[in-house]
Amino acid sequence: METGKVVVERIGGKSTVTRCFSKYPLKFIIPTKVGSSQTDVVWIYSLTYGGGIVSVYKSLQSKCCEQVLEARIGSGALLAVIPDPVTCFSTAKYSQKQVFRVSADSNLLIVDWITSGRHESGERWDFELYKSTNHIFLEGDQPLFLDAILLEQGSITTIAKRMQDYQVLAMVILLGPKMQHVQNQVQQYVKNLMSEQLHMPSTALRPYGKINADHRLTKPAFIASCSVFGPKGVGVVVRIAAMTTESVYRFLQHQLLSLEPLLGVSPYRSS
Repeated sequence: METGKVVVERIGGKSTVTRCFSKYPLKFIIPTKVGSSQTDVVWIYSLTYGGGIVSVYKSLQSKCCEQVLEARIGSGALLAVIPDPVTCFSTAKYSQKQVFRVSADSNLLIVDWITSGRHESGERWDFELYKSTNHIFLEGDQPLFLDAILLEQGSITTIAKRMQDYQVLAMVILLGPKMQHVQNQVQQYVKNLMSEQLHMPSTALRPYGKINADHRLTKPAFIASCSVFGPKGVGVVVRIAAMTTESVYRFLQHQLLSLEPLLGVSPYRSS
């Protein structure tokens, strides 16, 4: 059952919301102006009453809270899904599914990330289950990108033991011609970063990893990888594991800064 729907169309040469409805517990906020008046963009804030999804706070009777997003991106259009990270409370069970249908020249930016929990409450990977699915289909039902991540407490090892010191998992998807400059930039950045961490002498590694008392390099605080997907490498996916949320915010701020002319403001900019 739909709890909300937004339609954005080009009317008189300008992107315009032509339909918008939502019902409890979902609410949309659409600001009238974001960034320069020269920027043709519509920002949509998706909110839930109470500041969160109720079943995410704690799992009741083994129920799982679910959220589904379906989007269709037209020819030449750009959709940017750039949320703050999911932060599950202790014992929560949460599943989300995002399905995107694109044309050959559609443009898509997806940021999908999760933190280990409410650190100020002593929670680190204490939720029961987290699942995130992202599917992208090209012009109908042709699979272009199919991905899922599942974190679940096990009878032998906990999520915390498997994650060790890492507190954030993130994935960034960049698709389409308008994203090409960001694709090239982020691939080069990740290549240089990981090359320095894995291959350069230990003195060059210290900004990213620490030398312990035995003069051995500890695990890096930030790990990233890039891979291409789709016909002729039309898309790029970046995967990140980090020890701090702040380091991922900085990565996103830096790598997505050049999208400000398209989005009106820089994503994840410092307030």
